[in-house]
Amino acid sequence: MSKLRTAGRIALGAILVLAGTSHLTFARDDFRAQVPEFVPLKEDTTVLLSGIAEISLGSALLFAPKGLRGTVGWVAGTFFTAIFPGNIAQAVHHRDAFGLDTDEKRIGRLFGQPVLVAWALWSTGALVRGKSGR
Repeated sequence: MSKLRTAGRIALGAILVLAGTSHLTFARDDFRAQVPEFVPLKEDTTVLLSGIAEISLGSALLFAPKGLRGTVGWVAGTFFTAIFPGNIAQAVHHRDAFGLDTDEKRIGRLFGQPVLVAWALWSTGALVRGKSGR
């Protein structure tokens, strides 16, 4: 794996650990604004669980053995896809959070999610080496 991919994987892992920690602490209210109405759990429960998931995924990106990195990349990409409806809900319901206080900003953010999916797959070599990361 190239040094650039390694740096990308480490950066994404660190970002996920920070984001997950923020779910549990200082950005909890902002994350509640992204919970779609169809989620059967309480907003706070959803935020806490997704925070734990992000910390876990970030840690896996940082520390997974080489042979598992591709799998971790697929899991992270799937996670980013699964939480995309939260970004859509924030835009559709005009909810202000994270400084996204206009429809243009909220819609613009939607284009960031595919970038995260691609980043997870690229930085782990998931697409190049297949699911096993070998």
